[in-house]
Amino acid sequence: MDLHGIDLNLLVAFDALMAERSVTRAGTRIGRTQPAMSAALARLRTLLRDELFVRGPTGLQPTPRALDLADPITHALGEIQRTLEFTQEFDPSTSTVSMNVGLSDHPTFLLLPRLVSILRQKAPGIALNIRNFANRDDAITMLDGGEVDITIGVQPTPTGRILSTRLFEERFVCILRSDHPAALGELDLQRFLCLSHLLVSPENERFGVVDVALAKMDLKRRLALTLPQMYAAPALVASSDMIATVMAGVVTASGYADKLAVLQPPLELDPVQFLMSWHRRNDSHPAQRWFRSCIAGAFPDTCSGE
Repeated sequence: MDLHGIDLNLLVAFDALMAERSVTRAGTRIGRTQPAMSAALARLRTLLRDELFVRGPTGLQPTPRALDLADPITHALGEIQRTLEFTQEFDPSTSTVSMNVGLSDHPTFLLLPRLVSILRQKAPGIALNIRNFANRDDAITMLDGGEVDITIGVQPTPTGRILSTRLFEERFVCILRSDHPAALGELDLQRFLCLSHLLVSPENERFGVVDVALAKMDLKRRLALTLPQMYAAPALVASSDMIATVMAGVVTASGYADKLAVLQPPLELDPVQFLMSWHRRNDSHPAQRWFRSCIAGAFPDTCSGE
């Protein structure tokens, strides 16, 4: 049977007729007139090639074919109703949905422990699937393709279809091994430029925010090592003569803070903004709105809200 030719209203009418065993009462049950119900029954008989209901001494009596159809149709209508209600309401305490999240490295370390704790308390049945990305515009590709529900990272190229809100920001610090001679006293620009530098570049570029700031002064630094994994930087600096300019939160979370000297950079560097982004098509979905509020709740002092 071609399902494209089936009017869902006919199944609703069938379910009402099965429950009421009267055309008039069935019509009242679903808000349709007696002629409309009679027309629906006629269409059902043609569609299913069976009388379905015949008159009896106490009202309409279902045929064996109608009895076979009753439970499956009632179940199917119930599932459709529950599915449509889910788009309007969301109960996190009983939900078993899966949420797909795209994270760059730093938010993975910073957010996941907080988010797992929130979900354990409020929505223990929700499953998390994490996807990693390095290039900021990979977030757009993942959201456009429906691979993830949200992403968290530095701001991707703005588009009208991708919505974002600020979660938190990170300031830059310079790190040296704790017993490095240059770690004594204030780090000035001259001393900074004399050192060998480690550049963290998740997008595999040999030109970071420090290089941009230096270029404005017609200056360059000497790069000794470029790597994409930011959480490897503190360990490498702690066992070498290199200096690195990294986000303060990376140092704190790395486990190497006690082996490092943390200094103020000798040049002006804007903090890094981390945004939560989602596709416009998911903006009003109740489950996803709730999930985004949980993530915002993990950063109550910095999140700007939706």
